[in-house]
Amino acid sequence: MGPIAMTRRGLLAAAGAAPIAARAATPAALAAALPDRAAFAPMAATYLDSGTMHPIPLGARAAVQRYLDQRTAMDGHYPTDAVEKRVKDGFARLINAAPEEIAFVQSTTAGEQLVIEALDFPSGGGRIVTDTLHFFGSFYLYQELARQGVDVAWLRPDQGRISVEAYERAITPSTRLVALSLVSTYNGFEHDLKRICDIAHARGALVYADIIHAAGTIPIDVRASGVDFAASASYKWLMGDFGLGFLYARADLRARLKRTRFGYYQLAGFTPHVYPFDPPGDTIADTVPRDDMEGLFAGGTRSHTVLAQLDWTLDYILGLGIERIVAHRLPLLARLRAGLRDKGYAIVTPEGSRTPLVTCALEGAYARLSDPLKAANVRITLSRNRFRVCPSVFTEEQDIDRLLSALPRA
Repeated sequence: MGPIAMTRRGLLAAAGAAPIAARAATPAALAAALPDRAAFAPMAATYLDSGTMHPIPLGARAAVQRYLDQRTAMDGHYPTDAVEKRVKDGFARLINAAPEEIAFVQSTTAGEQLVIEALDFPSGGGRIVTDTLHFFGSFYLYQELARQGVDVAWLRPDQGRISVEAYERAITPSTRLVALSLVSTYNGFEHDLKRICDIAHARGALVYADIIHAAGTIPIDVRASGVDFAASASYKWLMGDFGLGFLYARADLRARLKRTRFGYYQLAGFTPHVYPFDPPGDTIADTVPRDDMEGLFAGGTRSHTVLAQLDWTLDYILGLGIERIVAHRLPLLARLRAGLRDKGYAIVTPEGSRTPLVTCALEGAYARLSDPLKAANVRITLSRNRFRVCPSVFTEEQDIDRLLSALPRA
């Protein structure tokens, strides 16, 4: 076979053949004009469903292959510690946090649950304010806390939005936590996080934000907003996979949080006194917890394959730049909304939204649209009574047009 052409795709292919000790060509250096289709393999359909599961870039696939090659041959050692540090540093840069404020978690839900436990709900009492544009998977959590005696206030949207004023009315002096999705998985509505945090903090409450549809899609600055906790998985807009995500917790809150789990990954120091040749001691083992958020929240082992992916994708996203990603998206959203309106669909995503989710309410959506979309080879999020369109960095105007052509009139 002849030499690989030094195109962007050639560089990615060459990275896949690199030895385990070498990283892929710097993703930031490979950042191309948007839409960037060359970073992804050809897809079997017109894919507008990245809000459900984002395609894995070729460079991230190559990074995973290098990890698997090492694990298969057991030749040398995969640099896990260095990769973990780069990944944590990259996510911290993405949201303007300190790496010490980040802990690895299994999922967004796992991160939210850890926050609830650390704040000692339900036994600690107090009020929780949340809304029905929050992740529907969290409905069970807060309904169950209400059954256990927690005062849970639910806010409902008006024209696809939850107003800051509604939060201001609901956050009382007894409120201990406000829990919301910065960008709603239902319709892409984006909260004014700073204003809500200012209100909550003035009344003694803390704020948790689910950022799974925000991280990698819109600018996030946890310092400027003042948010206390935030969690995200990686298989959506961070272009990773299932089983690994991030929990952010403000460093100055650490002393106020209850430790609810104790595990080896939380330790900075461990000296046992039970094995042959161990030093003598009065305990089974002397332990020193880490003083960062891993020291408070870490579980057990984590997915090294997803770490390998994120080692590439976070550099890629940061290299593209969130502002460029938003700028690429806006004309696509305008084209999409105009076409949906022309066909008579009821758009429930607020006008002017910059987020990558556009949702329409349609009774019987799944039954009515499955066949025409399948025939046109177009993939979106189809639910029983709504559908959602999620363009990404590889999406072109022609993709939007193919979807609009496939959709029957409402």
